[in-house]
Amino acid sequence: MRTYLDCIPCFLRQTLDAARMVSADQPLQQEIVREVLGLMQTLDLSRPAPVMAQQIHRCMRRLSGNSDPYAAVRRRQNRMAAQLVNKLRSDLDKAEDKMEYAVKLAIAGNIIDLGAKGNVTPASVDQSVVKAVKDPVAGDIKGFRRAVEEADKILYLMDNAGEIVFDKLLLEQLPLTKITAAVRGAPVINDAVMSDAEEVGICDMVNVIDNGSDAPGTVLEECSSAFTEYFNNADLIIAKGQGNYESLSDTDVNIIFLFQVKCNLVAEQTGLPTGTHVMLNTGV
Repeated sequence: MRTYLDCIPCFLRQTLDAARMVSADQPLQQEIVREVLGLMQTLDLSRPAPVMAQQIHRCMRRLSGNSDPYAAVRRRQNRMAAQLVNKLRSDLDKAEDKMEYAVKLAIAGNIIDLGAKGNVTPASVDQSVVKAVKDPVAGDIKGFRRAVEEADKILYLMDNAGEIVFDKLLLEQLPLTKITAAVRGAPVINDAVMSDAEEVGICDMVNVIDNGSDAPGTVLEECSSAFTEYFNNADLIIAKGQGNYESLSDTDVNIIFLFQVKCNLVAEQTGLPTGTHVMLNTGV
């Protein structure tokens, strides 16, 4: 049976990060950590990591009284990514295959993930971009292009703030009239919500909806009926990020996952080493 035991150290780090963000009061920080440690004893470790993370972050928000502890971080990451992307546009314009180059950059942006890392800097994102441009994507670019051409309705599942600025580069290479983009329904970690999509201009490009959920992934039983209707009616789903992969990889629909492999469990599932930039098409 699949187990997400290896995620526990990551959840502990997230708890400390969030506790320090919401308050400088050490007794409150200790209360948050103790309660989350107690909650961890009850978690079903066979459930996908986003399900467990959702419960942990709900607990932290309740104890702290802060419904969006990462709000300032998300805004900062959006600004950081916008500066980086402005420098990359000329390289994209010169690329022989703009679609492939944009896919690489979109996956490179998946490094902006405070669920997997405690700190994301411009230098770490630059390093991810260098790797993305240099290395081939582990996946079928031709198949991606064909799937996009054949689909009439495309649902693009977004992941993190900052990362969504890199997604704009890929969206610009896609048939925008076919696309609906989806963000999280409520704040969790640094995952993108509607205000982030508005801030970076995605709402000016395509129709944007939220999924009605505060899970850092797409846990279908937690999503709204409106989102589920879009999901079920899509001919193609493009899902960004490891959280979306972890929560949807067993779903029997046509999904192309774009993400970086960030943990040993996903490396085992995909057969790809950690750090790999991957395009994985589940097909139907």
